[in-house]
Amino acid sequence: MDQTKGKVCVTGASGFFASWLVKRLLLAGYQVTGTVRDPENEKKLVHLWRLEGAKERLQLVRANLMEEGSFDEAIKGCHGVFHTASPVEIIEPAVKGTLNVLRSCAKNPSLRRVVLTSSSSTVRARDDFDPQIPLDESSWSSVDLCEKLQIWYALSKTLAERAAWAFCEEKGIDLVTVLPSFVIGPSLPPDLNSTASDVLGLLKGATEKFQWHGRMGYVHIDDVALCHILVYEHKNCRGRYLCSSTVVDNNDLASFLSSRYPWLPLPQRFEELKRPYYEFNTSKLTTLGFKFKSIEEMFDDCIAWFVQQGYIDGKEQSYINNA
Repeated sequence: MDQTKGKVCVTGASGFFASWLVKRLLLAGYQVTGTVRDPENEKKLVHLWRLEGAKERLQLVRANLMEEGSFDEAIKGCHGVFHTASPVEIIEPAVKGTLNVLRSCAKNPSLRRVVLTSSSSTVRARDDFDPQIPLDESSWSSVDLCEKLQIWYALSKTLAERAAWAFCEEKGIDLVTVLPSFVIGPSLPPDLNSTASDVLGLLKGATEKFQWHGRMGYVHIDDVALCHILVYEHKNCRGRYLCSSTVVDNNDLASFLSSRYPWLPLPQRFEELKRPYYEFNTSKLTTLGFKFKSIEEMFDDCIAWFVQQGYIDGKEQSYINNA
């Protein structure tokens, strides 16, 4: 294994996805500086220190998205920055936090590339597309529609990514953005974030959080991490990259889950919603040789982790492991 891949920074390193990215970066041989709110919070950070390579190549430092200059020291001397941290559904902090990180990037002469974690919601919240043509990276969500329907997550992600592109173009920063769909998979942090909590609720029969999806793309958390590293390392990567394994309607998801995991109290159907049909064109990634894990793999891994942690009944764990 190459142990001299260079130094990178991961913002919000203790988060659901960022923790997995740190794991993959360490395994790949990178020296990682992770920013967190409180480096002394052992309970919240213990999962990071347990990662392979953490003792040798991980440093955790304090930084605050709302403080300009707060990321200067963390980013100084780094060749790459992975900006994953962003307040969700809070528009002004999402934009301001992104720009604060990028301002620190602009001060770093060692910087080669910034990879920003955006969202597929920056592509699909629009009402003017042809459902017969899969959405790709050229599509942008409508700010007006997001405001009208009060889709605050999509709006905050869209405005933050647009602000990032404008700033990086002005400053000459090499920026690549990754647009994951709904992330499924094991959680490294001990406390469940909203995404993992929503999935756990669904597996226990609650439909409230998933009901409004109507139709949604899904992707394995490990694929999202590997995609970030791929677009960072591949010199010819430019622009935006949709990161999604499969797109399914809620009722198709319910049918699949009920059939594969029959012992779980899963919902049989969801309330019918009149949402536009869409697919994602992820050829920009797959032409680089990237292969996504299946929906079976992502939910198998996710459920096995929930069983291991005692969140759901483990009597059928052998079924999951042998599926």
